[in-house]
Amino acid sequence: MNILKHMESIFVVTLGIAAAAAFTTSDTQAARNTQAAMASDVPVVVISAKRMTAQEKLQSLNEERRLATNPANPRSSI
Repeated sequence: MNILKHMESIFVVTLGIAAAAAFTTSDTQAARNTQAAMASDVPVVVISAKRMTAQEKLQSLNEERRLATNPANPRSSI
């Protein structure tokens, strides 16, 4: 009968243990995934270019429009 009186505390302690186990397991799994990603050869793309000025953007846009409307110069399909 004494166990029935303390059922709530047993449940809370069990829940705490389960939460702690889940937390530590997820931390170690995340660490493994991070180490695996760092160890593999992940391609890194570095783009170093100057930004276009407003005039260059307008010129590029006009060029694209001219090429899109010119039937003598069809776009290539990729």
